Amino acid sequence: MVHIAPVLIAGVSGKVLLTGASGFIGGRLRDALLAANVDVVAVRRPGSPPAKKGRSVEIAYDDMPGLARIIKTEQPDYVLHVAGATKGVTYDDFRQANVMPTQNLVDAIRAEHPRIKRFVHISSLASYGPSSVTEPHRETAARRPIEFYGQSKLESERVVESLGDLLPWTIVRPSGVYGPGDVDYLNLFREVEKGRNVYFGNRKRWFSCVYVDDLVDAILFATTHEKAIGNGFFVCDGSPVTWEAFQDALVKVSGKRVRTIDFPEFFVALGSMGGELATLIDKKPRLFNRQKAKMGAAEAWLCKSDFIRQSLGWTSHVSLEEGLRRTFDWYRKEKWI
Repeated sequence: MVHIAPVLIAGVSGKVLLTGASGFIGGRLRDALLAANVDVVAVRRPGSPPAKKGRSVEIAYDDMPGLARIIKTEQPDYVLHVAGATKGVTYDDFRQANVMPTQNLVDAIRAEHPRIKRFVHISSLASYGPSSVTEPHRETAARRPIEFYGQSKLESERVVESLGDLLPWTIVRPSGVYGPGDVDYLNLFREVEKGRNVYFGNRKRWFSCVYVDDLVDAILFATTHEKAIGNGFFVCDGSPVTWEAFQDALVKVSGKRVRTIDFPEFFVALGSMGGELATLIDKKPRLFNRQKAKMGAAEAWLCKSDFIRQSLGWTSHVSLEEGLRRTFDWYRKEKWI
């Protein structure tokens, strides 16, 4: 169950067109809106499973006439663009998944429904690149992504920013997101459940994170608040952690006795090359490759959420320990671990 402030969903008056509803964040957002009886139309790629809840339409993002037809037919009041990809082999793979859909969706809205109330684009802290330990990113920082995913998210942001005053837009940039339904952190939970606390590389590296329901909350603030128009916002829980502290909290809420295993940096490098070799063989993108290893080698991925708090009044409510406990309970209940 997603717990969202009722006043926020009450502010969503009208129809929502939602991309990425079959994914982790989009699915959680869809559930929150549907639970409040908001009219939601989920856009899904051909071949993706139909939505378990609510209405959905199937369309390829390179089908401009089809996208325009959906926008014209549905006349949504809000478009929440969550869809994207974190895995790919080449930069063009990421462009096709993250940039092209954004451009085509924006073009369809401009052509068929320019009076939309809000276009909310979900980007990522990766669009800025890593930070230093002492200077977490703020929205005014220079954007210097270091790998394909972050570069494609920055390019998609620029598509949205180029709209200027043509559409009322907002960009949301989550830090690391964890919670029920997530697969990126899942292996850490699985290892702890098996009694192993596994570190890859330097456990003292810092990062910002946010529990998924707090992120959904922030997206709704960005959807309903007038001061969000024309701005981008980082979203994190405000309590930066090292991987060691994150996994210590994970072990604590698990109730398990674990043994700690440290894999050194060279093992991470070998693993990333192994991922790329496997991709060469079967053409399937892997979550772990040299691009991701580059992200993992950075000393810090930190941001500040002061701007969204001061401008829109959003703040996180779920502590790291509580969020990890809820996530562990969900994984166990759903037999993911």
